[in-house]
Amino acid sequence: MKPPIITLLTDFGSSDHYVGAMKGAILSLCPDARLIDITHEIRPYDITGAAFTLAQAWSCFPKGTTHLIVVDPGVGGTRRGLIAEANGHLFVAPDNGALSLVSRSFTAHEIAEDRFFRQPVSRTFHGRDIFGPVAAHLALGTKVAEFGPAVMDPVLLPIAEPVEKAEGAWEGIVLHSDCFGNLITNFRSDLFLEKLRGKFEINVGDGVIVRLATSYSEVATADLFVIAGSSGYLEVSVNKGSAAKDLECGPGASVHIKKY
Repeated sequence: MKPPIITLLTDFGSSDHYVGAMKGAILSLCPDARLIDITHEIRPYDITGAAFTLAQAWSCFPKGTTHLIVVDPGVGGTRRGLIAEANGHLFVAPDNGALSLVSRSFTAHEIAEDRFFRQPVSRTFHGRDIFGPVAAHLALGTKVAEFGPAVMDPVLLPIAEPVEKAEGAWEGIVLHSDCFGNLITNFRSDLFLEKLRGKFEINVGDGVIVRLATSYSEVATADLFVIAGSSGYLEVSVNKGSAAKDLECGPGASVHIKKY
C-alpha cells in the first residue's frame, strides 16, 4: 500500500514550534504518513483566506488524501471540530467556515470522541492535540462515523457570487491577495470573461481598471489590468508590481464591474 498523504494548511507561520509539534503528533500515530505543506503562512485568523487557499489546492492531490486545516481563532471555545468528505477526499478542520469553498454539499461528522485525542488536551493548541491526531487516525483507516455524530449544519461563510446591481453592473469582493499583490476577486472567469469583451470599467480600492489582458507579457511594466487567473477568478494585477499596494486594498474590499 502507498503511504497515506496528509496535507497541512495553517496560520502558524514558520518561526515557532507549532508546525513541528503538530507534525510530531501525527507521525507518532502514523509514522508512514507523507506530510505535505500547502502553506503555514495564512494571515493570522483569516478563515476566508484559508478557505480560498484550500479550494485552490485540495483537488490537485489524489483521492484518499486527508487535508488538515488549522486556522482556528475560536480554539478552546464552543466551536465544533469537523471531519468532512467530498469527492473522495477527507478534511479535518474547526467548524468555522474554512471548508466553505470545498463543496456546498460535503458530508460531515463532529469530532467528539476524545479517545482519538492526544492527552492532555491543551485549550490553545488543538492542532497538536485534536486535529492532528484525528487526521492520523483517518490516514490509518478509522471510519469517519467513529469520531462522532453527523453534522447537518456546518458553518459556511457568506462567500456568494457577485450581485447584479443594475443591468450590466455587478458588485463583488476581493477574496484574496497573493504574494505578488494580485487581487483575486469572486468574479468567476467562466461567467464574466466574455462580459469584459469590449468597453468596461472595474472599480476597486483607489483604482479604475479598463484593460483586459490575456497574459502579463502584453502589458507594460507598472500598468494596471484585469486577467483571468489560474484560480478560476478574475484578478486585478499590476505588471511587475503590486495591485494591493497601488490600490491600497485587500481581501474583503468591494469590486464593481460596469459593462458599457
